Amino acid sequence: MRSSWSHPAKSGSTRTTEPRTGFAEQLRAVLADAALYVGMLALIATVGLHYLNQLLSSDTHQPVAKPGWAVATRTAPAFAVSQTDSPEYPESYAIFRHPEGGRKEIFRWGAVSERPIAELEIYRPGGEFGAAGSAAGSGAALSVPTEGAGVIISKFGPVTLRRLASGADDPRSCLGFARRFDQPRLILSGWSCQGDTVPAERAAIGCLLSRLMLLKDGNDPKLAEFFAHAELRRENCASASAAAEDWVTTADRPALRGAF
Repeated sequence: MRSSWSHPAKSGSTRTTEPRTGFAEQLRAVLADAALYVGMLALIATVGLHYLNQLLSSDTHQPVAKPGWAVATRTAPAFAVSQTDSPEYPESYAIFRHPEGGRKEIFRWGAVSERPIAELEIYRPGGEFGAAGSAAGSGAALSVPTEGAGVIISKFGPVTLRRLASGADDPRSCLGFARRFDQPRLILSGWSCQGDTVPAERAAIGCLLSRLMLLKDGNDPKLAEFFAHAELRRENCASASAAAEDWVTTADRPALRGAF
């Protein structure tokens, strides 16, 4: 009988000891994992401080390379080109922005499955323009070998023309143009492959510039004033064609009014 009372006591003692032993092992495992985690954090912090010190000790005055032009899909257009005079060509329109403040708005005309027949770029320079006053990509059509093709008088004043070099894959006769303004800071450039004669080619560019309109100035009163004054000198495309036939303006002759 004594032995029968002693066994339950031993059995109860065993059931009490085993859970305590399992809990201790689990606690040691958790503490080991926590120590490993803290050690990894300390290692990462040490490495990070090391590279941070190297970065701070380097020449921080060196310019940081920034990404170039990017399409501004959510930017509202600031310009428009009236299509009342030549609605037969579809128009595409794109806006590009530069991290340093530059903005380009580019119009193109032509059938979707064919080469464009004309392009107009309105470039408002920012910090990327540089102290030298030149910006890569401005007037891209004029970057190919060209020769002078005179000057036309547009509503924006005199605009220099260049004869674009034709290639074997594109034998069209095209004229490029460019005009830079200081107040406001603005560059108008582009090209046109319209017209069967030299006067018709020149008239196409004059008509294109005449149809350019400002939709919003973006809180730039100089830009608004510039376009307001230009509109006072605006002519329709018929008048521009007549003027192109009547003006003699080439690279080696001054602009003269009237026939010889």
